[in-house]
Amino acid sequence: MDNKKVWFVTGASKGLGLALCRQLLAAGHMVAATSRNGDALVKATGAGKSARFLPLEMALTNEAEVAKAVSDTIKTFGAIDVVVNNAGYGQFGTLEELSDEETRRNFDINVFGALNVIRQVMPYLRQQGSGHIFNIASIGGYASNFPGWGIYCASKYAMAGFTGALAAEGKAFGIHATVVYPGYFRTSFLSDDSMAGPAHPIAEYEEARASEALHRHNIDGNQPGDPEKAMQVLIQVASEAHPPLHLFLGRDAYEMAGLATEAVHKDLEAWKELTLSTSFADNSVRIPSMQD
Repeated sequence: MDNKKVWFVTGASKGLGLALCRQLLAAGHMVAATSRNGDALVKATGAGKSARFLPLEMALTNEAEVAKAVSDTIKTFGAIDVVVNNAGYGQFGTLEELSDEETRRNFDINVFGALNVIRQVMPYLRQQGSGHIFNIASIGGYASNFPGWGIYCASKYAMAGFTGALAAEGKAFGIHATVVYPGYFRTSFLSDDSMAGPAHPIAEYEEARASEALHRHNIDGNQPGDPEKAMQVLIQVASEAHPPLHLFLGRDAYEMAGLATEAVHKDLEAWKELTLSTSFADNSVRIPSMQD
């Protein structure tokens, strides 16, 4: 068991989180798995509490519950080696359609929930001088030109942003951080209990309405990505000495990321003259780059 790790996985009762937990348990790892509904978690995994599995009922938005879940994991297994911030849900709706409440609710889970976990696990990881945090974003956190997905994409862009800072902050303590950008994987993500729609849709947004119908009735159940293969990759990356900061999963994610990168580069070069025209002539202070 020397090469086995202690994993802390949120949103473990379905989707990628469930696929990950099943593979980890089959491989002999120790797993602390969280869900809003403890009974659903036990039923989905087919495993009750044991020497290697700790099911935890936890609301991501309740920091006291998050702190207790992390503390219980340390008490049970003695450490946490890998954290997977997987919990989240899709929020569909144009920026005009979605209310402040709907928008904040999506950020509460997708962004602030993950930050609650990070705040609670970091003291333990710093003390042990090791650890790896995976933040499960979306290809929508890298390419956001999808009508009706603006708020969801924004939440995943936020996750990508703080993961970069986390990687820099944790480096001195031997802690790795990876932002994961999955494409379309065949999970329940597009089902009614995982994807919320706008309470007050606006018919004039025809392209958004068509996209919503396409996702709910055509793409759902026909996604090209295999969640089992995706989680095999995640487990492999967790064993690497020098894991990536950015991890894209799926051919579709690879292709969309390439197109988004090309679009940014095109604008960067097309408007280079104006971009560079805004500096003072002396430019005496060198600003450290992101790579410094």
